[in-house]
Amino acid sequence: MAGKKNTKLKLLYLKEIFEKYSDEQHILNSADITDLLFREYGLECERKSIYKDIDVLMDYGMDIIKTRTPKNGFFLASGSFELAEIRLLSDAVQAADFITKNKTKKLIEKIEGFTSKYNANILKRQVYIDNRLKSTNESIYYVIEDLDNAIKSGKKVRFNYSRRKMDDKYAARKETRVFTLSPYALIWSNDHYYLVANHEKYDNLMNVRVDRISNVEILDRPVRPVEQVSPYKINLDAADYAAKTFNMFTGEMQMVELKCDNSILESIFDRFGERINTRKYDDTHFLLRTEAAISKGLVSWIMQFGTDIEVVSPKELKDMVILQAESILEVYQQEAEYE
Repeated sequence: MAGKKNTKLKLLYLKEIFEKYSDEQHILNSADITDLLFREYGLECERKSIYKDIDVLMDYGMDIIKTRTPKNGFFLASGSFELAEIRLLSDAVQAADFITKNKTKKLIEKIEGFTSKYNANILKRQVYIDNRLKSTNESIYYVIEDLDNAIKSGKKVRFNYSRRKMDDKYAARKETRVFTLSPYALIWSNDHYYLVANHEKYDNLMNVRVDRISNVEILDRPVRPVEQVSPYKINLDAADYAAKTFNMFTGEMQMVELKCDNSILESIFDRFGERINTRKYDDTHFLLRTEAAISKGLVSWIMQFGTDIEVVSPKELKDMVILQAESILEVYQQEAEYE
């Protein structure tokens, strides 16, 4: 009786069997399929009926291939995702610091459900979650959902924002503040998730780490128009904004000219994309001209290249790099005096 009760679900069960148990190296014949239907779902059926069901699934659009080698049978040639795509998604989840260890494990298990159990086992052997630094904010999904809903509805948000601070006893402790912001976009940068928003007291954009946010409240108050606090009209261009903001430090957008050594040409294109404005400066250097936010983040990015990048303009940025270099030099000179 149990078998007859589930007969109407047979096509769905059969679809799951092909997705979970078949690929080019794992061929299923009618006997394999009837056995799996009974073991997995308690469904008894005639082997002959399987062929008609497979035809229906193929008409539905499933890429089921009939083969005679290495044995007669069928396999699903392609599922919703290729193995390489599953690997990319898994690696992205592992690299995301804002996702907790617990949620990382569960999310990867869901991603592995999009491929066969054999491919999933291959991925499991290559996953290393426990040694990665991860957020401890288990409510991150709800925070992201609330912020996304606020952005789509054009409403302001109020939330708690926690950061570490050194106290009078020289110990690190968390300090929590309440922010009321106009949210415009969520951006993934440097393996962190950021909310791009405006604080109602200021006329600019700010970036806040999503994993440090809790207790989000969507207010019944419209966001401040983004054109009042940025160069963007109507909507914030998240991709353009991320490309011009270094290490998510905000600052005034200005045209920047950098003299770069030819050896870092690929690194420059990796950072700015294919549409950047470059021209030959001399036989060993090229000139980069691009718009960027003048900030500590940009200074840090420039300094990592040492003598391979020289700021040509604006003077403000050049002075910031000089001041940072002098400050670092002073620190090490002081240490040398005590040795």
